[in-house]
Amino acid sequence: MDEKVTLNDTIALMRDLRKRCDWDAAQTHESLRPYLVEESLELDEAIRDSNYPLMREELGDVLLQVLFHSTIAEERGQFDIDDVARGLIAKMHARHPHLYGDGVRQSWETMKSKKRESIGDGLPASLPPLHRAHRLQDRAAGVGFDWPDTDGPALKIEEELAEVRDHLVSAPVAAHSAPVFDAAHEELESELGDLLFACVNLCRKAGVHASLALDRANAKFERRFVEIEKIARERGLDLNNAGLEALDSIWDEVKAAE
Repeated sequence: MDEKVTLNDTIALMRDLRKRCDWDAAQTHESLRPYLVEESLELDEAIRDSNYPLMREELGDVLLQVLFHSTIAEERGQFDIDDVARGLIAKMHARHPHLYGDGVRQSWETMKSKKRESIGDGLPASLPPLHRAHRLQDRAAGVGFDWPDTDGPALKIEEELAEVRDHLVSAPVAAHSAPVFDAAHEELESELGDLLFACVNLCRKAGVHASLALDRANAKFERRFVEIEKIARERGLDLNNAGLEALDSIWDEVKAAE
């Protein structure tokens, strides 16, 4: 397609599909929910991989979901795409009172905190735990409950790690055995949760999103371990019986080769 197209063309296409395509006409807000999640995750992967041609394609798929829901709502007399655009513009103006008015510049979390009844208001129940921790800490920081720099969170991590170590000394976990879900296990889970929460806070104060950092660490670990598996096969080693010392040595080789 060489001709110039606009967002108006996309909404016209969506309206036409709703009239003439049986599948598109049958969709509802509810039936489209899985597709929105899937398309969002596919876009996220394209961004993670810096795959810009794929990112452009996936942005189109996410846009399709916006158009779909807007058109369905229009048919039901709920709202239309213009209402969506109007709401977006109003929200952006409200977020930037120093640019679109005579207000004073404030952080978005500070402004939103004045409208919330509690810290968790508006956060989706299905939000991944690492992301929820980051958002809760962001919101707390919006009302001044925050360290001034990264030293506080770093010290908190040391404190929480010490508590985990103390717990493991007082209630050792047997190696190679199934976990026993008793009071000691519940306490250990709580202490490890506090440690993870503190790590998320350090990430946040350092300007890093914990979920993105962990995603990168996962990819790095997987890439290196795949290489370990390859080297082990080449050397005739059985991974299950090679032992930690041998595998750790190969790990060091792989790491050095990077």
